[in-house]
Amino acid sequence: MNSIDSLTLEVADLAGAQSFYSRVFGLGDRLRLRESDAATTGFRGFTVSLIVAQPADARLLLDEAITAGAMVLKPAAKSLWGFGGSVQAPDGTVWNIATSSKKDTKPAGRAIENIVLLLGTENVAESKHFYTDQGFSVKKSFGSYVDFDTPEGSIGLGLYKRAALAKSAGIASDGGGSHRLVINGTSAGATDPDGFVWAA
Repeated sequence: MNSIDSLTLEVADLAGAQSFYSRVFGLGDRLRLRESDAATTGFRGFTVSLIVAQPADARLLLDEAITAGAMVLKPAAKSLWGFGGSVQAPDGTVWNIATSSKKDTKPAGRAIENIVLLLGTENVAESKHFYTDQGFSVKKSFGSYVDFDTPEGSIGLGLYKRAALAKSAGIASDGGGSHRLVINGTSAGATDPDGFVWAA
């Protein structure tokens, strides 16, 4: 079974990104930043989801992100699956903050239970085959979505049809150039069919 240890975001304004992420999400060594001027436009083809325990926690993190300069893509709201919303950080990364719970049971907190990387793909079957060849086991798979079984403590990994992923996050699906993302894990040296790069 393979795993993701951390994510590296390539950002144009390193000092600004460091200030934003340390102030808002506090992900420590799970999120790394490095400066880059690689050309990129529009949707970069991925989202990062932060899973929290209750709606109050999601509201708190979303409000802090917006106060720090993130743009609202989907306002926080209840849904069939729980509660959440999405924002775009100043560096362009799309973040979903969500919970499967619909009720608060304690005061709002900043604890993040899980981090999940969702990769937008043009061909879900092809990308699924690539990742199973890399040692990932499929946990759930239906239609345009695949959820991989990752070890405890690892960042989660899923695949979603690119247009559907953009729609779920509340952003237009068009975009091109660099993903400005490096996935750090046990599939070092690999590049998937959609150009997502893995490094040690």
